[in-house]
Amino acid sequence: MNEPEQNSPAPDELTDTIGALRRQVTSLLLAMIIVSGTLGVYLWYQSHITGKATDALRPQAIQITKVFEHNRPGMNKFVRQLIVYGQSHPDFQPVLKKFGIPLTLPAETNSPPKQ
Repeated sequence: MNEPEQNSPAPDELTDTIGALRRQVTSLLLAMIIVSGTLGVYLWYQSHITGKATDALRPQAIQITKVFEHNRPGMNKFVRQLIVYGQSHPDFQPVLKKFGIPLTLPAETNSPPKQ
């Protein structure tokens, strides 16, 4: 049968092209390793800095949360007064709707507040 001849040597031009492509692929792989390593180090650094910033802000956030919880009953009372006012003054209802405040009072329950 006819078998292709594989004994003929490749031309020098083809060998040079293959060698150039190999060098290019190798250099691109090396560049990709360097870029991904640099990106990994940068993201680790950003994570480290953000963690420190979060730890520094945690006491202030806890204090703000405590003040908010302390003032919550007064805020709820004010919202209830706004709802009662909106029920007796229909012109004020669009303002309540704009800020997502219900137009009717929610049913009161004797259960303790959820935490």
